[in-house]
Amino acid sequence: MDEIEDIAHKIIIIVGILIYIFGLVGNILSICVFTMWCYPQKRRNNINNNDVRTRNSPLYLLASSCANFIEIVYPVLTRIIFDGFRRSKTKDNEFSTCKFRYYVLHTSDLISLTCICLATLDQYFISSREVRLRRLSTTNQQTKLIILSIICLIGLHNIPIGIYYIVSESDNCVISSRIYLYYYLFIIQIFFHGIFPICFLSIFGFLTYKQLKIIRQGNNLEHYNSDKQLSRMLFLLCIAILISSIPYSIENLYSVITLNFSQEFSSYALLFYYISAMLFFTHAVLSFYIFFISTPNFRKQLKKILQCKISTRNLANNQVNAITTTHNAQ
Repeated sequence: MDEIEDIAHKIIIIVGILIYIFGLVGNILSICVFTMWCYPQKRRNNINNNDVRTRNSPLYLLASSCANFIEIVYPVLTRIIFDGFRRSKTKDNEFSTCKFRYYVLHTSDLISLTCICLATLDQYFISSREVRLRRLSTTNQQTKLIILSIICLIGLHNIPIGIYYIVSESDNCVISSRIYLYYYLFIIQIFFHGIFPICFLSIFGFLTYKQLKIIRQGNNLEHYNSDKQLSRMLFLLCIAILISSIPYSIENLYSVITLNFSQEFSSYALLFYYISAMLFFTHAVLSFYIFFISTPNFRKQLKKILQCKISTRNLANNQVNAITTTHNAQ
């Protein structure tokens, strides 16, 4: 059994490092792309009201990418250090290893999932042929207020996680309140992280994809293709969330049945727990790569950003060389 435990810890180290590297790089690039998609559009004077509304999905995806970045930068790092390299959790480091770690993990993940759900819903409204549904899509300014409200509400809602999470005698992070434990398992873990996003994204992702398949090409072909690419992006992201949510929900259902969190895991239970914990981060890591593979517009925008940085670097080098040459000539 010790061999199984060693495999479990090695999985955390190897897979965790890969998730950390690819997740940080991918989400930084996603943030750059969605920032370019959102803000330059506002500065165009000839943009009409309908175009403003179609920029809601990039705004939601920008917020989701920022939340994914935060989810990876701290919780994954602490997972590697304390679970992979077996650093001890004590009362002295309880805040960083349990309280703040799980608060950041669940807050950023819920913000990301909520923004993805709202992006899918907004794309469903925009792609509808019914004027009544298209008018339900909010304006750019309203979308920002919605995102800010989501961040505040989820941040306040998850404060008890930082209060009740403690280090147990078996070196595990556990919830001290039995009442909040039931709420945490059934509502936060199983419903918010599992059932709700799976059902919501499956339904509206399918409906949006179906609507776009039957829409005939109109006069604004560029606008139609852009919406279709973005909807394909969201549909594939739904699949990634399904893959990451199912094992995590199963593991939490097992925890609900046993309700034995204060004791140590068996070797095989520990292995499954670590595997599901790593899969939990897959949607935050794979988002950028799904966008890159599925969407030509995303690739073009990323190429422009990278070319712009290369051009800026070359210009700076040329200026330095010119100054150096002038100085030597004098």
